[in-house]
Amino acid sequence: MFEGLSEKLTGVFSVFGRGRLTEKNVRDGLREVRQALLEADVNFEVAKDFVARVTEQAVGEQVLKSVKPGEQIVYIVHQELVNLMGPEATGLTLKKDGITVLMMCGLQGSGKTTTCGKLARRLVKAYGRKPMLVAADLQRPAAIEQLKVVGEQVGVPVHTEDPQKTNPVKVCQNGLKAAKAAGCDVLILDTAGRLHVDDELMGELRKIDNKLGPDQALLVIDSMTGQDAVQSAKAFNDALELDGVILTKLDGDTRGGAALSVKAVTGVPIQFVGTGETLDALDEFRPDGMASRILGMGDVVGLVAKAQEEFDQEEAEKAQAKLMEGKFTLEDFASQMRQIQKLGKMKDVMKMIPGMGRLADMDPDMDPESDMRRIEGIINSMTPEERTNPDRIDRSRRNRIAAGSGVDASDVNKLLKDFGNMAGMMQQMAGMGMRDRMKAMQQMADGGLLDPGAEIERKKQRSKRGPDRATIRDKRKQKRKEQRKQRKKNRR
Repeated sequence: MFEGLSEKLTGVFSVFGRGRLTEKNVRDGLREVRQALLEADVNFEVAKDFVARVTEQAVGEQVLKSVKPGEQIVYIVHQELVNLMGPEATGLTLKKDGITVLMMCGLQGSGKTTTCGKLARRLVKAYGRKPMLVAADLQRPAAIEQLKVVGEQVGVPVHTEDPQKTNPVKVCQNGLKAAKAAGCDVLILDTAGRLHVDDELMGELRKIDNKLGPDQALLVIDSMTGQDAVQSAKAFNDALELDGVILTKLDGDTRGGAALSVKAVTGVPIQFVGTGETLDALDEFRPDGMASRILGMGDVVGLVAKAQEEFDQEEAEKAQAKLMEGKFTLEDFASQMRQIQKLGKMKDVMKMIPGMGRLADMDPDMDPESDMRRIEGIINSMTPEERTNPDRIDRSRRNRIAAGSGVDASDVNKLLKDFGNMAGMMQQMAGMGMRDRMKAMQQMADGGLLDPGAEIERKKQRSKRGPDRATIRDKRKQKRKEQRKQRKKNRR
């Protein structure tokens, strides 16, 4: 997300870093910042006001006389980005007693029904709640069935009625009664959408709002539609007084105009962002973390929060105990990799780590998921004894493991060597304080499994040696296939 904007801003700031700044080159540079924002589909007035605020601070005498003025300008831009998208939303306001009613609204195609399921899953997992979904979209033929499927996938009940015998208000009222009877404490209303904002849609939503008095009205908008999404948000807010916005498809939004404009235009905070198609890909929106990611500074706080949600705490404690006892095995390592994969796409995870995002961008062919599958394939090709005691793997065993996992014997060697170094380092870290652990992690990243640059170099070396056996096999298969086609053609 935000690749285009991040790249342009990085280019502008690199110019700021060259020597002393003057008022002229500050203004020239910030003109480029405004252009980058407009190309990212940020609202014109928002971009103009943003640059004006940054300029007002950046041309001050304190900045011009600072030792590293370029860094200070980056800091100012970061703070203004936070102000633009913030303040940080306080999260869902849930009642301690009784049923919290959340009304979800949005246009067709925004991902509203799927987001209802994502929100229900998050309420169960992160808040320990018992939600119920209500299929109040009686306009779209497949909406009710879609919500049933989503509810089944996340394991929450769904209240539905025959659309020919009811209306949206009655469905919501009956859904509230059903939630009370079932002992649910959160009711999520999946209301109807339209292809555009119209009086009929708004009238229907106002009726539900008046009859049920939902605790929060949340608007779901597709971030990839840019300023159209922002204008829709403004229209909905004018009619309903929204409590929050949920941006969907942010993982596919390379520009970021909606995320950077919606709060400034509507005054409504962004509560959550959808970052993928899976039902667990819904994250709380943090303006500070998003601003840092836009500027290539990572988002460690967001990464830690995500890890705390996704990691199995009991399994992590077992791994820690094994490390301290010196019994960390390749099987444990594979288990830890599977935990890491729960965080999402590895390139996105890398971009949350300061300095790692640019390494990911340096090699567009880098595929961390493929590399992790390759390592897991090597480990799976070992016997239980070999995973527990890798020192027993001799040349013949290495060749067997390589053949079983479709890699070179040198790849098996590298895994064993890196694992030996990492296991020893991690065992030392188990008894360290936080500061010493950070130093050890840096050493590990300089030359072990955590170094993406080492993986790039490994690929370069492999390309120098020529294609691996899997590539040769594929080429031979393709050649035989072409020969068969040619023989058939000649017979005709």
